[in-house]
Amino acid sequence: MGDVGAGRPVVYLFASAAGVVPGIGGVVRSALGRGWDVAVGLTPAARAWLEGRVPELEELTGHPVKSTYRWPGQPDVLPPADAVLFAPATFNSVNSLALGLTGSWVVGYAAEAAGKGVPVLVAPCVNAALAAHPQYARSLAVLREAGMEVLEAEDAGFDWEAGLDAVTRALRLKGGDGAAAGPRVR
Repeated sequence: MGDVGAGRPVVYLFASAAGVVPGIGGVVRSALGRGWDVAVGLTPAARAWLEGRVPELEELTGHPVKSTYRWPGQPDVLPPADAVLFAPATFNSVNSLALGLTGSWVVGYAAEAAGKGVPVLVAPCVNAALAAHPQYARSLAVLREAGMEVLEAEDAGFDWEAGLDAVTRALRLKGGDGAAAGPRVR
């Protein structure tokens, strides 16, 4: 499965079940091409959508695709993250993250990572009707208040590469190669 780690920045790519999620394999390849050690985390719904592709994602990254909390006493299966890109983040995931509702491992990890100073970038993928709900604007404001960067899509639609470019900037701002230790979350 390749030379996992080796001083490269560790980037967690988290995804929830939005219509663009089947494109995650190409995004993983692009992130690996940037020289990152990539780990994939999926909400339970996204995992169900991608179940047949999980072995491919694990082969690409050299890491298990994680979507559930580990049991107490179980070892951590992923290296600590230097940055987290939550893309796509659905209406449910955005609101859960803002409200601190951590029933999903990816939401819990992202919430804790932000609290520990790990850059967390959130790229919502929400339709216009849900975006009009008053809670959505409040949730985006809370994410920003918590120090997360919200990547709002242009009218052209969801842009994976813009998310990866934002991670590149966040790693540079963090200093060096971005290989500082991140949180170790269940």
